[in-house]
Amino acid sequence: MGYILRALRRSKPFLQSNLSRLRLPSPKNPTSFRYISSTPDLQKPESSAEVAAEEAPAPRTPVGGARIHFLKPDDAVEVFVDGYPVKIPKGMTVLQACEVAGVDIPRFCYHSRLSIAGNCRMCLVEVEKSPKPVASCAMPALPGMKIKTNTPVAKKAREGVMEFLLMNHPLDCPICDQGGECDLQDQSMAFGSDRGRFTEMKRSVVDKNLGPLVKTVMTRCIQCTRCVRFATEIAGVQDLGMLGRGSGEEIGTYVEKLMTSELSGNVIDICPVGALTSKPFAFKARNWELKGTESIDVTDAVGSNIRIDCRGPEVMRILPRLNEDINEEWISDKTRFCYDGLKRQRLSDPMIRGPDGRFKAVTWRDALAVVAEVAYQVKPEEIVGIAGQLSDAESMMALKDFLNKMGSNKVLCEGNGLSPQADLRSGYLLNTSIAGLEKADCFLLVGTQPRVEAPMVNARIRKTVRATQAKVAYIGPPSDFNYDHQHLGTGPQTLIEIAEGRHPFCSALLSAKNPAIIVGAGLFERKDKDAIFSAVETIAKFGKVIRPDWNGLSVLLLNAAQAAALDLGLISNPTDSIQSAKFLYLMGADDVSLEKLPDDAFVVYQGHHGDRSVHRANVIFPSAAFSEKEGTYENTEGCSQWTVPAVPTVGDARDDWKIIRALSEVAGVRLPYDNLGAVRARIRMVAPNLLHVDEREQSTVSAALKPEFHQQISLSPFGTAVENFYMTDSISRASKIMAQCSSALLKK
Repeated sequence: MGYILRALRRSKPFLQSNLSRLRLPSPKNPTSFRYISSTPDLQKPESSAEVAAEEAPAPRTPVGGARIHFLKPDDAVEVFVDGYPVKIPKGMTVLQACEVAGVDIPRFCYHSRLSIAGNCRMCLVEVEKSPKPVASCAMPALPGMKIKTNTPVAKKAREGVMEFLLMNHPLDCPICDQGGECDLQDQSMAFGSDRGRFTEMKRSVVDKNLGPLVKTVMTRCIQCTRCVRFATEIAGVQDLGMLGRGSGEEIGTYVEKLMTSELSGNVIDICPVGALTSKPFAFKARNWELKGTESIDVTDAVGSNIRIDCRGPEVMRILPRLNEDINEEWISDKTRFCYDGLKRQRLSDPMIRGPDGRFKAVTWRDALAVVAEVAYQVKPEEIVGIAGQLSDAESMMALKDFLNKMGSNKVLCEGNGLSPQADLRSGYLLNTSIAGLEKADCFLLVGTQPRVEAPMVNARIRKTVRATQAKVAYIGPPSDFNYDHQHLGTGPQTLIEIAEGRHPFCSALLSAKNPAIIVGAGLFERKDKDAIFSAVETIAKFGKVIRPDWNGLSVLLLNAAQAAALDLGLISNPTDSIQSAKFLYLMGADDVSLEKLPDDAFVVYQGHHGDRSVHRANVIFPSAAFSEKEGTYENTEGCSQWTVPAVPTVGDARDDWKIIRALSEVAGVRLPYDNLGAVRARIRMVAPNLLHVDEREQSTVSAALKPEFHQQISLSPFGTAVENFYMTDSISRASKIMAQCSSALLKK
């Protein structure tokens, strides 16, 4: 660069002498050239300022689709953001007012679902008549307040804060997993200075071991305390905290221990820098290499909204997707980290067990022919079909139609028990809805442990307890809750006492405005389930739990397939279905007990993982997992959602309903649908609510129509429905990450 500058300086006299020799025609008017500008403000700056002042400001789009709701019109407060008037409810902060006005304020410590800390000072703005910049996240907006976000004072304040933040931040961007989606990178580019004045040595902090899921590089931490507030407020564990003072300040565990929460992975999402990242995803891929597919989770009955990020045929990670009615913006650790199970122990080819007991890979034609031949040799009443807990509605509809055409009505779904009462939808749904739990002020949990059965429902209950001090009572085996609760008993005896009005908790139930009773689906497996549900309904009548404006009697399901199976009528009539079966069709059913199955029974296993039931199978049909197919799932509150294929199927696997459709044609009982639209048209005839995607269909039939059951209640205590939270289905049992969590985090 220096050579070029010196050359230009030396050539300047030479260029001037040569240019003077050129004879240019002189203009008639020897005055200097006049440049014409069409920009009004360059012609007359004064008049352009007056015109701009007269023009009305154009409407702005709120940041992130922010919406405001006025409970009372009198509570509206008008403030001015950069001269733009905006009306907001009383009590909103300056930062929220700026978001409504369409101005994005930089922030690190502020998060809309956490308490306000106000310690990063990145959100400084200028307020008229204020002697210095104010932190907009902690300052309440007052009537007539004039907020300026783009003045030299605000810009200089942000540059100063950013310079302090980068003072001790390491230059790890090329090797940091947060690169490309880092708030510190984005905001230092947008609001920071182009240079720093700090030349001394940067400080370093020892990394913490938080377990097999969260990787820590604490030197990158900027002490925003988001993770501390999340662990304390949302997750309900006192594992993280701020230690030390001044330059020795750091975030860590008070004593050396692992983070034991079932929601611990969410600290990865809320960390604005690369201090907390995903340990299984470390150094695997950059975010711009990944293709995101919006889908839903099937590891429990909540149906959390997720985004599946994949690179080529491999699922690289799973992230949460915002849905205020279901999972807000959190997901459980099992949902987030079970993805490596999608590439382990997969079934890729149809197989038949030979005379030596070993499986041999065959073609689809041969496998279907063998199964169809055996199905014709057995009696119709000896054919049984069981749908697994990860089955979608289309495949269960096809399985039911196929077995009905074969002359059998013995179709059931694992987890629903034998002969479930599926006449009224209100008898097996979460009638309050997940978001509606926030309106309840008294909870009675019967035989359910929501922290391991449905972590997102448990997070809602904890949120309600923190906000309104709602009372929680629990009947069941000793369990670990992350909010204050009262353990009333372990079995039906306590339930009978409450139903008869002899228990002290009856007064709390009667004094509640919106009481909620949540019954665990683990009770479906009990023989006296009808009597237990009858006792619960007696309590509901006694406590006025069911009213025209409030239905607080709910059932918390365990599996993704349960609600759709009950809607479609997958209920077994006889109680000894498996004992008399000679032809058993298992569609992903791995948790069903096959001890009473006759030794000469022919077992067909259709699934995507070589899990428990494969060892008893005679023929294996490989099918697609939830990340590889389009399917309909109904969650525990009755909301239907679709999975979307993110990666191609493995090997020669096919969709579940396509396999059954092909088998029906080989067996001579051809099903009348050839594409997904035709299957859903058939579902519309049986359960039209399953096709109303992203809509919650409430039960319209009154629970008073349910017949009374006169059955003796067994006084045996309630059992635990989920023994190991990290291993509940074929995908999570095949996951190496979930195996590490199971050994490291569960109490011995």
